[in-house]
Amino acid sequence: MDDIHWLLLVYKVPSEPTSRRVSLWRRLKGLGAVYLQSGVCLLPATDDHLRRLKIIENEIGEIRGECILLRTHGLDAAQHAKVVERFKADRDDEYREFLGKCEAFQREIEKEIRIAKFTYAELEEEDAEFRKLENWLEKIRKLDFHGADLGALAGERLARSKAMLDDYARRVFEAHDENRPAPEDGRG
Repeated sequence: MDDIHWLLLVYKVPSEPTSRRVSLWRRLKGLGAVYLQSGVCLLPATDDHLRRLKIIENEIGEIRGECILLRTHGLDAAQHAKVVERFKADRDDEYREFLGKCEAFQREIEKEIRIAKFTYAELEEEDAEFRKLENWLEKIRKLDFHGADLGALAGERLARSKAMLDDYARRVFEAHDENRPAPEDGRG
């Protein structure tokens, strides 16, 4: 536990324009930061995070804000566990949202099969939606520093979504005779 460090960023920025505060918040959340309270967030102490936070520190100064960046660690195992649980809870929130989108994707595939809408246009649309799911899960996993509980389930649901898309694609191809064997009558 003693060798695990965090980068603690404490900042205050002018209230106007609001867009700067929102942009800063989004960037920090995009790095996977956990907010302990408004203007106080943590990230695992990595060289990449340090570099990105130093850039953010500089930008905060440019907009006349204040910022302190520290390397820290929990006082004991219990404090460390609290921090890890905050990271895991944030990722689980993202996984829950992802799981909901997977369920919606799967319902959409089921509907297209039920109504026999086996068109290339629909397949292309569903494929694009699946690619979005893949990319989204990859982004969440990059920020899942401590193995959130719902990570494995998210992977399973994505795999299930892919299997359903593959089955739908097969049906589209069959509907358009894509998989018909070539004639064996010597004219080929």
